[in-house]
Amino acid sequence: MTTETRVLSGRYRVDDLIGRGGMASVYRGYDETLGRTVAIKILKSDLAGDAAFRTRFRLEAQAASRMAHPTIVRVFDAGEDAETGRDGVERPVPYIVMELVHGRLLKDVIAEGPVPTDDALRYVDGILEALEYSHRAGVVHRDIKPGNVMITDGGRVKVMDFGIARAVSDSSSTVAETTAIVGTAAYFSPEQAKGESVDARADLYSTGVVLYELLTGRTPFRGDTPVAVAYQHVSEAPVPPSEIDETIPRALDAIVLRALAKDPFQRPQDAASFREALDETIDGKAPTKRQMSALSNELYGPNPRQAAETARSLRQLSTDTTMRRTQPGPPVAWIWGGVSVLAVLLVAVFVWVMQFQPTDDVPTASLAVPNVVDMSYERAVETLEAEQLTASRVNESDEKIAAGNVIDTVPAAGTSVAAGQKVTVYVSTGPDTAKVPTLEGITESEARAAIETAGLSLGSIRRQDDPALAAGTVISSTLEAGTDVAKGTTVNLVVASGQVVIVDYTGYTLEAAERELQSDEKQLTVRTQEDPGCRAAAQRTVITQSLAPGEVPVHSEITLTVCSGS
Repeated sequence: MTTETRVLSGRYRVDDLIGRGGMASVYRGYDETLGRTVAIKILKSDLAGDAAFRTRFRLEAQAASRMAHPTIVRVFDAGEDAETGRDGVERPVPYIVMELVHGRLLKDVIAEGPVPTDDALRYVDGILEALEYSHRAGVVHRDIKPGNVMITDGGRVKVMDFGIARAVSDSSSTVAETTAIVGTAAYFSPEQAKGESVDARADLYSTGVVLYELLTGRTPFRGDTPVAVAYQHVSEAPVPPSEIDETIPRALDAIVLRALAKDPFQRPQDAASFREALDETIDGKAPTKRQMSALSNELYGPNPRQAAETARSLRQLSTDTTMRRTQPGPPVAWIWGGVSVLAVLLVAVFVWVMQFQPTDDVPTASLAVPNVVDMSYERAVETLEAEQLTASRVNESDEKIAAGNVIDTVPAAGTSVAAGQKVTVYVSTGPDTAKVPTLEGITESEARAAIETAGLSLGSIRRQDDPALAAGTVISSTLEAGTDVAKGTTVNLVVASGQVVIVDYTGYTLEAAERELQSDEKQLTVRTQEDPGCRAAAQRTVITQSLAPGEVPVHSEITLTVCSGS
């Protein structure tokens, strides 16, 4: 007895099962229309039965299909078939068709044993490269974990399942409900664990968890239940990787802890910044214990308000009472920080008391320095002379105090001094200014150098497609060239990506395809190739194109093939 071959939508033949996950099964397949081997992901029936989910799933898959990058598993198609069960009821079968990648899942690589540091950094760099591209395209992955990362036979990184996590999470209300579907709670960001809205920085947090696991062989937070792990993501500090494995370079501790910051604003703000930070650790100096302690306090210091929010959020997530801590208690840095603060307070009290002890150097008829901060210098002099004190002027730039007004005095206001004593008065000259250099039309590296030379600060760099400009050319900046601004002012740049986006023109009339490809928005060179092997139609339509849909270099040449046979 032979088993009937299954074909989805009359096009995709389903072959061997090659993987099974929490929400779908993956099969090796064959596209009978284009004649190529593919991977087909078929959703489980419990998800397939939700009509709202199927709609979201299709839209997210379509968004993912627009991304074409070497580090991202391509999505070719998404559709829905139907099958009749043994009970005679017809059920929908949503599926997506993807690029078939030959290799292993990163989670299997980790399961085989310790991953060398160089390999760990290379894998994470590949993930960040994919995220840098997807975030620029406006797509947040939401489920970065080793189970969604492939390592090809050639050692390249391929990230998959873009957009699918969003479709699932939009269909669920709590962590407890989504954990079985959207990956593992071990890789959640704190904002995901609390059910808040997320942005690209949630992906960077999850990437930090993956880096931690690659370096140490374990995730930073573990527990008996998903909610117990979620609690730790929100409220507990991870142990620095080098404390688990002393062979891990301590320079990586700061990078990992920064990526795992509870507050998204304390993490790297984009994937490019995360990659740059990893590159700098290769030759960078290892941070001292004092620096690591300061960083730990900055990122994970006690915060009563956050603790209250944590408790409230997690009560909403689950009624599970089996949660238990996996961390031994507050970090040692907090204890020493408390001791340090107490010591400083004791010294301050001692100094304050000593100020009231009579000495041979301070006459009993002492004066108090008046407060002249933010007065004009002339008025400050009058005020000091009225108190029998002498003013000595020192000019200093200041961003907050107006030019000509007093910034501060030494001794400070309220200090007891003798009559006739000299008081140094620091007077504002206004903020230091810098002239904005001409940035438009130069390369990104030249713009960076010009901004630094001018004493300004480089802010964000946004990539934008411009068919007329080479990659890396500055299109515009947020500050106008030639204007005077305060030193240190941030300059944001818009830089040409060096690419334009094309779609699949198969089925377009040749005239329509040429018109769009040669338009001001694309500016590509179009060549036409005739195929005598197929019959020409009244309207010549494109049957193939030489460049795949997605981003292509500016001024590329594309060949469109049309039928010319009789």
